[in-house]
Amino acid sequence: MALPNRPSADPQHPSAAEDMAQDSLIAALRGSAPYIHAHRGRTFVLVFGGEAARRGNFANLMYDIALLHSLGVRIVLVHGARPQIDDAIKAAGLTPQIVDNVRVTDDDALACVKSAVGALRMEIESLLSTGLASTPMAGARLRVTGGNLVTAKPMGVLHGVDHRHTGEVRRVDTQAIEQALQQGQLVLLSPVGYSPTGEIFNLFAENVAAEAAKALRADKLVFLHEDAELHVRHPDCPPQLQTDEAVALLSDNAALTADERAHLAAAVDVCRHGVRRTHLVSSAADGALLRELYTRDGAGTLISADSYDTLRQAGIEDAGSLMALIQPLQASGALVPRTPEQLELEIDRYAVMLRDGMIIACCALMPYPEQGTGELACVAVHPDYRHAGRAERLLAEIEKQARAAGLSRIFVLTTKATHWFVERGFLPAQVSDLPLARQQLYNFQRNSKVLIKTLA
Repeated sequence: MALPNRPSADPQHPSAAEDMAQDSLIAALRGSAPYIHAHRGRTFVLVFGGEAARRGNFANLMYDIALLHSLGVRIVLVHGARPQIDDAIKAAGLTPQIVDNVRVTDDDALACVKSAVGALRMEIESLLSTGLASTPMAGARLRVTGGNLVTAKPMGVLHGVDHRHTGEVRRVDTQAIEQALQQGQLVLLSPVGYSPTGEIFNLFAENVAAEAAKALRADKLVFLHEDAELHVRHPDCPPQLQTDEAVALLSDNAALTADERAHLAAAVDVCRHGVRRTHLVSSAADGALLRELYTRDGAGTLISADSYDTLRQAGIEDAGSLMALIQPLQASGALVPRTPEQLELEIDRYAVMLRDGMIIACCALMPYPEQGTGELACVAVHPDYRHAGRAERLLAEIEKQARAAGLSRIFVLTTKATHWFVERGFLPAQVSDLPLARQQLYNFQRNSKVLIKTLA
């Protein structure tokens, strides 16, 4: 019996499965594009423990980090080496000294630290130097730099125990790191530091990463941790937390492990010192780092800095403050005039942003459910608080509300901000593309541009 021809064998006639795979790839690339643009030129500090180096997917993790670099991310990579140091200590016939989850590093243990950290660092550098055509690093030409970039001090005596060569970060050489990043190099920091007198100290990788992120005012600090995601293992932990919520979780959840507590505490600390986002991502899940940074839903647990700005739905008590905010824009012609009575009737359609109790920004969603669309209306930000991402937050909130209401598109009418909306996914349209009820209210003398965005 003759077998039928297989279309997939002919490159001119791909199979349905191949078509689906190509469509999926194209969709993924298009979906990642906004994040590629947003992350280019940003500084990320990434940290992983020595356990990650023992996984079968460790090479893939290094390749993913190299891919971030190729996409324009400025990377400071920090590695731990705890299991490697433990193995070196045991191989030397010594007994690890751990007190309150902190290693006591005597002279013999320090020799093991040097050996283990040096070997792991060379392994990391070798993977980041791979350039074979058969690897994801083909043609990458990634340069890795490091050195005595971390100045350390002794941890000293804790609870009566002298921790000897175990130390803490005193200072990070931000000038040298910035210079290397500007030259397109990846900066690799090991969990060791040096004192001005030439002493060597064994450091916590988490401490090195946190202090580097704070000193550099990094855009992100990413912890690549063991096991599954934090919000998966702890049902009371949502995938997105603000720092006050993270503090509450640290206080209320006794089931958190020591490592989880250390990561959350470090996340809170860096967010309070100028780092906007901290991500906790599993190093066990292949590709999780890329999914976290380049997809809408992400893969890890996000901790963001506390915001002085509160976003909520408006109430009738906000009507006076809203009028005070929008009146100057109405007078300039940037917004359509609204009477106080009209504003009060539509008050539940408004989202407002408050800073210390004062309304500093607003916008509204006017739905047309029969057409599956809604109008983004009355976008206003107080002049003292512009150019800080608040309009983007308002837009994201309206898109969220529109999706929740089952709307597939939103539109906006604008005379001043066409480019701003186009840069955020809106496309030019015609008055005839609006819902009929909205067409009848269109002011041809005002001649507003019509822009429409399809919600994914």
